[in-house]
Amino acid sequence: MSNAPTKVLVPADDLRAFSAALLEKGGLSPEHAATTADVFVWAALRGVDSHGIARVPAYLELLAKGVANARAQLRFESSTPAAAVLDADRAPGPVALSAAADEAVTRARTTGIASVGVRGTVHTGAIGYYVSKIAEQGMVGLGFVAGMPNMGYTGVRGAAVATSPLAVAVPAAEHAPLLLDMATATIALGKIRQARASGTPLPRGAAATEDGTPTTDPEKAVMPLPLGGAKGSGMSLAFELLTSVLVGAPILTPFHSDDPQGRGHRQNALLIALDPAAFGGAEGFTAAVDATLGTLKGLPAADGAEGVFYPGERSAGVAAERGARGIPVAPKVWRELTENAARFGITPPTPTSTSTSTSASTPTV
Repeated sequence: MSNAPTKVLVPADDLRAFSAALLEKGGLSPEHAATTADVFVWAALRGVDSHGIARVPAYLELLAKGVANARAQLRFESSTPAAAVLDADRAPGPVALSAAADEAVTRARTTGIASVGVRGTVHTGAIGYYVSKIAEQGMVGLGFVAGMPNMGYTGVRGAAVATSPLAVAVPAAEHAPLLLDMATATIALGKIRQARASGTPLPRGAAATEDGTPTTDPEKAVMPLPLGGAKGSGMSLAFELLTSVLVGAPILTPFHSDDPQGRGHRQNALLIALDPAAFGGAEGFTAAVDATLGTLKGLPAADGAEGVFYPGERSAGVAAERGARGIPVAPKVWRELTENAARFGITPPTPTSTSTSTSASTPTV
């Protein structure tokens, strides 16, 4: 008999409208509230619940405390057709990075490849969303993010760099797009918290104590360790240079200085759009992507493997299932959402049903 808590199932469209209404009451404009809600629902549909609807109460708090700027004035700076910097003015990440993705696509239509750096945003959310939006326009999307140091670095005592993610989306003709969306950490911070709550030992080499000593004890673990040791920590450092330093908004150096303001929450990003038409033709490219993915999936499966999957394939399947059945929302999250709704005078959507099944959160890597 399952002891899993009962989750409510809510249609994606209802959850999107509900989240947008809450965020608008939290101070965002209708347009920015809708954009932010869309990012959350996209993640929830794909099973990435850590970046899904659970983020709505957290964003309401960021807005209420002024950490995120509800009335941010986004400003593009550019001196060349193929590159720009978006000064986000502490806008929520979904607002800033959605605008940056649109700008990168628009410029790449003319220049073949275009990049947009994002300076001074707050919590970028699921970066797979933004590169996927680029792929929806028939282009290849790449994204890099740098944040606050919360992860170890090979040879350093204590937290040194961030669990900075990268994402790549490649459009196909018949298959779901390839979507590689990964962090530079071995394990997410949320997984450490979950292990602590359940008393489950952590995998060896995944987390460390405050001074950087590796541990499997979730009670002692406070930070993740980099993926692949020096490889993951090196990638994170590179992303700090590619995003923060590149746009004149370093995070690592002020964070490790004596200036207390250096620890104020902020993130930077870099989004790149590549137009296949500039590299020999879009039609032939997507057909070749399909052939490549098909070849991979046709290879013999290893003993015990469920099948051969490419990045983003399984999460696309989860999205189709949840789109049809509804998005499962954990009891704690639903309670927080409805409490905020009552505070703002908003009527929550009616769940279609309840479910004790827990669709596994499917990584897009």
